[in-house]
Amino acid sequence: MPSALEDREAIRELLAAYCFALDECRFEAFGALFAEDAEWGPKRIPQKARGPREIAELARSIVPVAGEGPKRRHLTTNIVIALEGDRARVKSNFLMVRESEGGPLLAIAGTYEDEVVRTQAGWRFRHREIHNDIAGELGLKR
Repeated sequence: MPSALEDREAIRELLAAYCFALDECRFEAFGALFAEDAEWGPKRIPQKARGPREIAELARSIVPVAGEGPKRRHLTTNIVIALEGDRARVKSNFLMVRESEGGPLLAIAGTYEDEVVRTQAGWRFRHREIHNDIAGELGLKR
């Protein structure tokens, strides 16, 4: 059984993998970060996706792929993890920076509130609540 320190590190890796997969438009890899019973969807989108396949498809429908929109980077900080056996509550802040004609632009900042679970494949998101505390020009589809 992994130690609490190993679990915390694995959860931090999950949060980082989310950012990389989203920014690199690797939608299947993005969806695979979610548990089979997971639900995800930004608040600005009325529908929510359930399970890795639907989550990958929703992300593909709203995130511009390379060449269709400005380059962007998601950054996750201030990560607080409350372990509860095979699940955990995670709260973190995020920034999304995107390119613009004037240079890097802070497009959005906010807070994630997550429930993550240990699966056979490792730690996965069960639920990710996205609070857009500071929203500017996102450069997303729709």
